[in-house]
Amino acid sequence: MDTIAYHSGNKSLIDKIKPLWQELNRHHLCLSPYFKHYYETLTFEDRKRVILQRTLGGGDLRVDLAFEAEVLIGYCVSSIDRSLTGEIDSIYVDAKHRGQGIGAALMEKALAWLNSKGTRKNIVSVGVGNEQAYGFYTRFGFLPRRTMLEQKKTTIS
Repeated sequence: MDTIAYHSGNKSLIDKIKPLWQELNRHHLCLSPYFKHYYETLTFEDRKRVILQRTLGGGDLRVDLAFEAEVLIGYCVSSIDRSLTGEIDSIYVDAKHRGQGIGAALMEKALAWLNSKGTRKNIVSVGVGNEQAYGFYTRFGFLPRRTMLEQKKTTIS
């Protein structure tokens, strides 16, 4: 088995995650009981724009990448907004490489960076339908604090 190589950088690396982000989006599409249309129409460019907007006005962004034999197999994007709230914006490991500690290593790198930047709090959002991810995030001290409900808009004909 090849060794996993990690590389970290800033927003200049974000476009490298596009293929894996698209896999993550398909994952959420399959799991979402209420908002499938959101995931069907969400583009990488739209998601990237939202993440980059969080860093405007003094924020920061980090991209951590995991490679096996020079093939990207995982990533974590984390950001800090101007109020010093850190966020794990997106994390994904290719299904064939799960269970090897790659997600944990990416998470540890992101959290070390967020903490080194003096974040006041760190957050992560988990889509409804993806509750199995809670166990992973709990290992890093993330616990449910509140539940936000979103009204599903319907078109009136």
